[in-house]
Amino acid sequence: MFVVLFLNAQHGLIACEQLFQGTLTQTSVYPREVVKTALKHNAAAVIFAHNHPSGIAEPSRADELLTQALKSALDLVDIKVLEHLIVAGMASVSFAERGLI
Repeated sequence: MFVVLFLNAQHGLIACEQLFQGTLTQTSVYPREVVKTALKHNAAAVIFAHNHPSGIAEPSRADELLTQALKSALDLVDIKVLEHLIVAGMASVSFAERGLI
């Protein structure tokens, strides 16, 4: 599943929504829907999180490309992407900590 936390200008939580749900191997995420929902919430920033059912939290190249596509789309409407977390079992990976945001 793919979850987005919508934040105000002080990075306080406005809402948390699961926007997409997929299969065991993939989830389709549409930047248009993320931007539309962020604007609906009047968000100033967002945090993304999704799970890897495989149990391996390591980001794939597709995860990195998706993050950049979402960041580019949200930049057009002045919404900051603060973080993208991948969770797999008890492990997690932070894109911000790795310099991928």
